[in-house]
Amino acid sequence: MSVKTKIPYIEQNQQRFLDELFELLRIPSVSADKKFRDDVKKAAEFIKTKLIEAGVDKAEICPTAGHPIVYGEKIIDPSLPTVLVYGHYDVQPADPYELWETPPFEPTIRNEKIYARGSADDKGQMYMHIKAFETMMQTDSLTCNVKFMIEGEEEVGSNNLGIFTEANKEKLKADMIMISDTGIISNEHPSITVGLRGLTYVEVEVTGPNRDLHSGMYGGAVENPINVLCEMIHKMKDKNGHITIPGFYDKVVELSKADREAMAKQPFSLEKYKKDLDIADVFGEKGFSTIERTGIRPTFDVNGIWGGYIGEGAKTVLPSKAYAKISMRLVPNQNSDEITKLFTDYFLSVAPKTVKVKVTPHHGGEPAMVSTKSTAYQAAALAVEEAWGKAPIPTREGGSIPIVALFQKVLGLDSLLMGFGLDEDAIHSPNESYGIFNYIKGIETITLFYKHFATLSKAK
Repeated sequence: MSVKTKIPYIEQNQQRFLDELFELLRIPSVSADKKFRDDVKKAAEFIKTKLIEAGVDKAEICPTAGHPIVYGEKIIDPSLPTVLVYGHYDVQPADPYELWETPPFEPTIRNEKIYARGSADDKGQMYMHIKAFETMMQTDSLTCNVKFMIEGEEEVGSNNLGIFTEANKEKLKADMIMISDTGIISNEHPSITVGLRGLTYVEVEVTGPNRDLHSGMYGGAVENPINVLCEMIHKMKDKNGHITIPGFYDKVVELSKADREAMAKQPFSLEKYKKDLDIADVFGEKGFSTIERTGIRPTFDVNGIWGGYIGEGAKTVLPSKAYAKISMRLVPNQNSDEITKLFTDYFLSVAPKTVKVKVTPHHGGEPAMVSTKSTAYQAAALAVEEAWGKAPIPTREGGSIPIVALFQKVLGLDSLLMGFGLDEDAIHSPNESYGIFNYIKGIETITLFYKHFATLSKAK
């Protein structure tokens, strides 16, 4: 397909832009799995090369204690505003591979979408910025200085990004940060994300006897850690979907009636939502809509649970240990460290004396809000309206991008969350995809943003 744009250079180079993205998508840069370490490095090299080809003054691969960060910059005039582009080139594991219709690292086009791991999260969205920058360089229309910081550890918590940011404050000086790792309501209803939830992620271990036991000889006399773990998790929420951890809601910001009424005006079909997920009904905290539950309310979810025998056939075992991975999404004013402590204290308190319990925090991030009155947001709104023919709707997303709060704390910079993904893209799931329309339209919108940002910044 060919996507119509207002910028001839983009329209003329669409196929090459797609071909280059396909090259990147073929690299299995899975940051969580050590066997892909060389591929992660290969992806970093690819990004550096493409930045140079696009016209940056300099590009470098910056080592960290984990995977490297790619940095590049183009300074056309120090007196002009500077945009710092953040993105990530690492991807989630593709497992289970058997659920993919086509191989996850062999990008395929079906129904005008690019199917591949990382197509939407975040290679496709990150690469839009490089192609927008190339477009401005080739058409002599770059109006701002541009810096790129593309990391390889976002999918494993960005553990080294804070260290790098703290050590390179001068290098990363800018007027704002642009991130495309979010989505829009639909292609008919473009939107800009103004809120993200925070996150705390923990792993719990429940230990009973000092070894696996015969369930006939010991069952009924010795506590089963899996049973205990399930009972403990059950106590974390009540029948109304309300989280029971003492103090959990103490700092939650309650939205006004007017704000909730504004959220309710967003285009949303509950029936389509249920049909897309193949579920008979939704569930969540009583008194809130589905949009509110995923945007302005905190959550508690078990992301994985295991223990005992799970192989083929039967093994009558009473397991020694049981495990679970648990995440809690947070909303403005909640703090990940505080919530982790509240959870830990409560989880330990509900454990019976028959077991030992260990809680291991993994990573966390803080909630973030973006002002719709900022110069960056106003420029983005104008760019979206020019490219899409409609003014964007400000929305809150349920996901987390912890580095947004990090950038504000360390660099003192606000981020613009201008992504173009769709709910149907199935990020983190088998058969992840990204629309060709969204990819090309994203490049156009980003290009137009620079024009408006420079104009509005000059007028201030």
